[in-house]
Amino acid sequence: MTDQLGYRGRIAIVVPSTNTSCQPECEALRPAGVTNHTGRISIKERPLTTEQAFMEHVQAMRDGMRTAIDQVVTCQPTHVIMGVALEAFWGGVAAAAELQAELTTRAGIGVSMGSTATVAALEKFGARRIAVLTPHQPRGDEQVRHYFEEAGFTIPRLIGLKCPSPVQIAHTPQSVIVETLRALDGDDVDAIVQVGTNLAAISVCAEAERWLHKPVLAINAVTYWDALRRSGVDDRVTGFGSVLERF
Repeated sequence: MTDQLGYRGRIAIVVPSTNTSCQPECEALRPAGVTNHTGRISIKERPLTTEQAFMEHVQAMRDGMRTAIDQVVTCQPTHVIMGVALEAFWGGVAAAAELQAELTTRAGIGVSMGSTATVAALEKFGARRIAVLTPHQPRGDEQVRHYFEEAGFTIPRLIGLKCPSPVQIAHTPQSVIVETLRALDGDDVDAIVQVGTNLAAISVCAEAERWLHKPVLAINAVTYWDALRRSGVDDRVTGFGSVLERF
């Protein structure tokens, strides 16, 4: 028999326990017949303003990621989204590919990650020069920049918001995101990318495409787009950015 609600697909979304943005943003993107199912990585709410605290936070996500996958796949999803953006970029292109392959084997189904999904979306637009918005501290920004440069992109500008803790990322005002997107734009940029799955930015980025006249890719949108397309769901979802509307 077929799942009565998720008869077209059941997407597992693995996120840190402190993340309050990824789940509702993905729920807004869900077509009829697709259901979302969240697994949580247990981490502490803590200040991230020191190098030691930031690295402890990264390690906690690494330690809990596989357990969260093991738990959520018991509902028999058809695809997994890793809603842990920073870990998806850490170590560069080869490390991300290795992690994605490992998690795919562990889950037994396809796994979408923000890093590789964003590259796939940028390739659809033919964008090679990108500006990047992150909520991270400088160490995290270094990893994001390194990944995209290894993937062949030029980054004229990257702005990290230096959010003070995991929970506080979701408290970033939309006005700050708008101001930062405007600061990132320029004639030397083909597209703008927002990373950080707890930064609620899908609606702002979709609106920004109208006044910047270029792709503005929110990480939760592109990762969900990647999951849908790899699951064989081709619905065009409107109102949440051009990648979901066009490809």
